[in-house]
Amino acid sequence: MSVEPIRLPATATIPNSDWPLLLVKGAITQEAARSAAVEQRFQDHGWQGTWTYTVYDYWHYHVEGHEVLACVSGTGKVGFGGEPEEGGRVLDLEVGDVVILPAGVGHKRFEASSDFAVAGAYPPGQTGAITRAGSMDLDEARRRIAALSRPASDPIDGAEPGVLAHWADEHPERA
Repeated sequence: MSVEPIRLPATATIPNSDWPLLLVKGAITQEAARSAAVEQRFQDHGWQGTWTYTVYDYWHYHVEGHEVLACVSGTGKVGFGGEPEEGGRVLDLEVGDVVILPAGVGHKRFEASSDFAVAGAYPPGQTGAITRAGSMDLDEARRRIAALSRPASDPIDGAEPGVLAHWADEHPERA
């Protein structure tokens, strides 16, 4: 698996993270990238709170959990980290692509095919409670995010730490 770590600077309304977003293009074969199968894969690798839906069309982030998103249908242009002029990135996602977002990384759907869907999940004990960009004091958001540990297992293949090794050197005290 080829992993692209993407660093995203904080913006005026989104804390983002010291850990990079991890993009894994084609992480799941198209044949295996079916909603129920991907949700089960995440659960088998210790991730919880699985769901399948789209990505909301407004900037939001999570302070109570890291998140994995796997494209299971259609195609979409999804923004991460904020608007491009703020240092954010817009990524083209297609079936089988996986994005692992550390808590605090903003995301928003810009465009998508009518059948665009992602399967998502969170590490054990963490949740995907939504915080809209600009609705929380950034110092408070950073404090809450700093309390979260790195997940033990890679949601894609269950390895420990697997692709999450890209986060290990950043904050060894949280690993």
